[in-house]
Amino acid sequence: GCDTCHSVDGTPKIGPTWKGLFGKSESFADGSTLSVDENYLRESMIDPSAKVVKGFAPSMPTYKGKLSDKDIEGLIEYIKTLK
Repeated sequence: GCDTCHSVDGTPKIGPTWKGLFGKSESFADGSTLSVDENYLRESMIDPSAKVVKGFAPSMPTYKGKLSDKDIEGLIEYIKTLK
């Protein structure tokens, strides 16, 4: 599952931690920045190579067709709670 690469306690893993992620200004490998919102999180699950977080390899697989819209919405709501 997601916890193989992402933590919820701030510990770095293969991917960025989800702790404090929502609303955070994130920097990407291409030099751009963005405030993490629902649209970014959704895009990251469907097209993870669109915006790769600076310092991390583009190793996340796509979950397009693997997660339902309801699953994605549930994950987004969960990530929002991780302060």
